[in-house]
Amino acid sequence: MDKVVTSAAEAVADIPSGATLAVGGFGLCGIPAVLVQALLDAGTDDLEVVSNNAGVDDWGLGLLLAAGRLRRIVASYVGENREFARRYLAGELEVELTPQGTLAERLRAGGSGIAAFYTPAGVGTLVADGGLPWKYDANGAVEISSPPKPRQVFGEKEYVLEEALVADFSLVRAWRGDRHGNLVFREAARNFNPLAAMSGRVCIAEVEELLEPGEIDPNQVHLPGVYVHRVVPLTPEQAADKRIEKRTTLVGGQISGQARGQADGGGRRVDA
Repeated sequence: MDKVVTSAAEAVADIPSGATLAVGGFGLCGIPAVLVQALLDAGTDDLEVVSNNAGVDDWGLGLLLAAGRLRRIVASYVGENREFARRYLAGELEVELTPQGTLAERLRAGGSGIAAFYTPAGVGTLVADGGLPWKYDANGAVEISSPPKPRQVFGEKEYVLEEALVADFSLVRAWRGDRHGNLVFREAARNFNPLAAMSGRVCIAEVEELLEPGEIDPNQVHLPGVYVHRVVPLTPEQAADKRIEKRTTLVGGQISGQARGQADGGGRRVDA
């Protein structure tokens, strides 16, 4: 039952090139940055990643992207990454954009053994009708387009069929975890992490604080250990290394955005 692995490098060592990964986090909040770095160091490539976004140019999944390790991305929002846009438009990356709520449910369904589900999100758009450019060629022509999806009417309302997502491995970050893999996420860092964890056939979790079995109140567990296969305890320095996408400050009653920087959390922060 002890699922602790001593290092991130050991935890990701058996992830092969060509694997599909579900990666937790939202923006830079709650991303498994240490596991991503270990995967980069391992040289693993030709990866398909399912994640809310692709990090930024110099952090998170953006590191794998810049190194040319990603073949395909299923994501919801990718607007903070210039390298992502460049590779996509140059035909170097296949991209399946998915509505955010649909992406969350596809991950949850994959972890729950549900093959597909109907949703009203995307009806009347290219999401349902097909034709979204998934991949361009080197000349800028569309090489792969999204296919049309089955639709069905329930109670006079039309719905589109979305298939579940199941990944070979999932990488997540938790605030606290015990040796059995029970996880607790802190505030907004909970985001996509439990859903990504559920969808992976093998789930690897980096935890900021490792506890012994029984030290987490069962009522406080956000993700049961049944979904988690490996636990990587972080050093204090690794746990503290969290970046934000935009620092927001309050100056003279006006909010102004500044450059990225360090913060206690992984998301936005307002300083008075």
